[in-house]
Amino acid sequence: MSKENTQILFSKRPIGIFDPKETFTIVKTPIPTLGDLKDGQILVKIYYLSLDPAMRGWMNTTRSYIKPVEINEVMRGQAVGEIVLSKNPKLKVGDKVQGLLGWQEYAIIDGQDVRKITPLPGASIRDYVGIFGGTGMTAYFGLLDGKPKPGDTVVVSGAAGATGSIVGQIAKIKGARVIGIAGSEDKCKWLLNLGFDVALNYRDPKFAEKLAKATPNYIDIYFDNVGGDILDHCLKRIAKNGRIVLCGAISQYNEKQPKGPAFYTALITQRAKMEGFIIFDYAQKFPIAIKDMSKWLQEGKIKRREFIIDGLENAPNGLLKLFNGFNTGKMLVKVNDENVKSKL
Repeated sequence: MSKENTQILFSKRPIGIFDPKETFTIVKTPIPTLGDLKDGQILVKIYYLSLDPAMRGWMNTTRSYIKPVEINEVMRGQAVGEIVLSKNPKLKVGDKVQGLLGWQEYAIIDGQDVRKITPLPGASIRDYVGIFGGTGMTAYFGLLDGKPKPGDTVVVSGAAGATGSIVGQIAKIKGARVIGIAGSEDKCKWLLNLGFDVALNYRDPKFAEKLAKATPNYIDIYFDNVGGDILDHCLKRIAKNGRIVLCGAISQYNEKQPKGPAFYTALITQRAKMEGFIIFDYAQKFPIAIKDMSKWLQEGKIKRREFIIDGLENAPNGLLKLFNGFNTGKMLVKVNDENVKSKL
């Protein structure tokens, strides 16, 4: 077994779209030993790393909900893995954990900064950076805080992505009529297979016309993952007292001059609300969401798809592919084989 720990460092702040070769540096360091751990710390062998649009925002120095990643720091990222060394009395070797473990094969972290996980029936360890991780929690609380009612029209952009696909399925469970917006015909077909009532390709020249036709009673809830022109199209169709959930703006994260909404005055005329949220604010309620999501998963009411990239060294290019809409479902990086046990 290799005694080297592959790590990916954040090496240059990008302006506009990032170049993986300039933005990140791959380094090899010795795998930490028990002597490198302080009291309360653990060493985690990482199995899967989540790639998320939020990572682009973490590269910027603008005011945000979390401090930016520092230059030459291991790139931040949610991951799951197994404890291989421990100086924490509450966590033992062999325990599976989830946390901000970063872009590396092995991570030293304080035990209080991870969540111990035991996969539920029908679930895998990967689900804890997916449906039971930030992805699923974002979908659950972002949508349900608005209390969607049976018969509501819910529109979801980025609907074939990790969060959007779960949002649409939860909305269906709650009795809403759901319209998904995605970037290809194949993705639209997948959304219909998930149970979406309508799936629209935003690259279609007649997209605006088709969106209007699909929303004769306007949009009660628009779950926005993309921002830009699609947000404007949905503002034009917002219903009286409608709600726009600002979850993300992936179409704008790599723009040198991000575009704001042009038709925001619809919020005035329709007495509508547009509000952002950050999933960390709901951390104390995660067990409630996981209980519901587990039940729906076992009942077959929620399905998920994964897009897995093999090898940590491919994470930088994988992140760029995420912004190009390359994936359907949750994008993950397989860092280590969970079936191969470590002997440190």
